[in-house]
Amino acid sequence: MNLARRIERLPAYLFAEISRKIAEKRAQGVDVISFGIGDPDLPTPEHIIDALAEAARDPANHRYPESEGLLELREAMARWYSRRFGVDLDPQREVLPLIGSKEGIGHVALCFIDPGDVALVPDPGYPVYAVGTALAGGEPYYLPLTDENDFLPDLDAVPEEIARRAKLLWLNYPNNPTGAIADLQFFERAVSFARRHGLAVLHDGPYSEVAFDGYRPVSFLQADGAREVGIEFHSLSKTYNMTGWRCGWSVAKPEISAVLAKVKTFVDTGTYMGIQAAGVAAIASWKTFVPENMAIFDERRRAASEAFRAAGFSCETPKSTMYLWVALPEGVPSRPFADRLMEEEGVIVLPGAAFGDGGEGFFRVSFIVAPDRLREAAQRAGRVLSGFAARV
Repeated sequence: MNLARRIERLPAYLFAEISRKIAEKRAQGVDVISFGIGDPDLPTPEHIIDALAEAARDPANHRYPESEGLLELREAMARWYSRRFGVDLDPQREVLPLIGSKEGIGHVALCFIDPGDVALVPDPGYPVYAVGTALAGGEPYYLPLTDENDFLPDLDAVPEEIARRAKLLWLNYPNNPTGAIADLQFFERAVSFARRHGLAVLHDGPYSEVAFDGYRPVSFLQADGAREVGIEFHSLSKTYNMTGWRCGWSVAKPEISAVLAKVKTFVDTGTYMGIQAAGVAAIASWKTFVPENMAIFDERRRAASEAFRAAGFSCETPKSTMYLWVALPEGVPSRPFADRLMEEEGVIVLPGAAFGDGGEGFFRVSFIVAPDRLREAAQRAGRVLSGFAARV
């Protein structure tokens, strides 16, 4: 049996490998502290669970969902965009529910990329941007995100030949894994770049509500002209502790939204109707639940930042996201450090190199456990760091 070359070229999915290692360590009786996947330990709120339970009892929701999604959910998403960002959307033509935003992110390249086309992909960045491009037959061209440039891509540095071949530009702010933020001026520069080169901007924005110290992230669609060139992805996962529920969406002008909807009709049958009903309940609680939830993440953010600095690491306290992007001393490679931290101390972090070559020299910590566990993990990491040079 000969597999397709595209499959043979795919790397192992890091998060699946991490899950396997965690299971092995716990089976050995190790006290594992895992920051591998951005999957908080906090429960989904009861009012959302109640909405699911009520919908699940309705036999009408036991059938295939409508491919375009529950109208009530699309309307709730559109109302939220209007209230939160001042962006008015047509819920029937510009809002598309997804089986988690990852589903749309993984499939959207099929709407734009032909074999040999280029997608501009941040480095470091969420691996699915590049993998979705490869599955569609395209080539990722990596845009370095560096501390010196506030982890924003230098679009003017893209070679003209590459820009001519590019069909897509991926952006993700607030950013995973770096925690960096972007303002409207940057997004407007991205719109200008997209217009100049005739490409689409795909903005992944699931952390817009995970923000602290009064900071309020903007939507890409707030930038002048963004509606003409862009599509934005969002999710309930991190905002409402619903990672396992798989409820997200995309927003774009009708001509773009319809193309992704067409692809979806052939590859899935949509999110279970009960989960969509729960999504309506989640969005309705935005003003009351989200501030309470973010207060918990804020306590964890402060504890992690202080503890890892005290343990000898360098890191900025992020204004947004649920991640701490921790710098390693020069000469300490991220993968061997993460491996030793796991083997010697039972702490799982993601090496920066797992997000691309540009992530080398860093590792990522997620605010997914209580402050005392974050402090314990930092102490363990400090022990590994202090003895690392002698063991290399």
